[in-house]
Amino acid sequence: MDVRYIPDQVRYQSMDTQTIRQNYLIEKLFKPDTLSLSYIDLDRTVIGGVMPASKPLRLDCPEQLRADFFTQRREIGIMNVGDAGVITVDGTTYQMANRDALYIGRGAKDIELASKNAASPAKFYLISHPAHTEYPTTLSKYENAEPLHLGSMAESNKRTIFKHIHAAGIKSCQLVMGFTELAEGSVWNTMPAHKHMRRSEIYMYFNLGDNAVAFHFMGPPEETRHIVVRDGQAAISPGWSIHAGSGTRNYSFIWAMGGENQDYTDMDPVALHDLR
Repeated sequence: MDVRYIPDQVRYQSMDTQTIRQNYLIEKLFKPDTLSLSYIDLDRTVIGGVMPASKPLRLDCPEQLRADFFTQRREIGIMNVGDAGVITVDGTTYQMANRDALYIGRGAKDIELASKNAASPAKFYLISHPAHTEYPTTLSKYENAEPLHLGSMAESNKRTIFKHIHAAGIKSCQLVMGFTELAEGSVWNTMPAHKHMRRSEIYMYFNLGDNAVAFHFMGPPEETRHIVVRDGQAAISPGWSIHAGSGTRNYSFIWAMGGENQDYTDMDPVALHDLR
């Protein structure tokens, strides 16, 4: 498991493009028959990509967690951004179609991820945070996720937010997770931008395709930078940083947060005239 210590906003000001990418971007999440994990010191987040092709993959506990099993003191949110897959948790099987999500509560000991078809594998994206109590493992289907329609074509940001794990939906200790789909012809997400000091947030971009990119904006409102992001890559946003993006076409992204509350609306908005 890769371990990352995220630089603060003082060091951020002196970084060049490559250094920003090395610290705030996870470039290779999905590799065939590989479980790729990164431990981030922001809210002790674990970010992962699992792409089982020729064989199921077991979610074993990395030594850095100093635990007997992965969820001994943790909870996990997993969303499938690939083709059909299956997740088995302590003997119970969950069928995972594209954009379905699974919450796995603290105490689950045996977690295995598999694809239905090796030629068109599932791509499981996972986020994990420490958990202080147990909530039941629960499947959220794409068609049952709570939608929120925002934006307009005139502002190039018509989009639908789908909430999987949140205060009024699947219960968790601190994890909040869902995804946003932009309508065809729209390219902007989360603009006007915001930040929230009480939580860190990760964006994982998908449905971009091979011939498109997104420009992910980050940093303090008065000193922003951008990161060029491609399909299946994740951008890390500390509490002091805005998070917004624009693409060369419409796309989708998973948003996931952890911190001291689960209030989806708890954010510090930034007016457009304050951005630099």
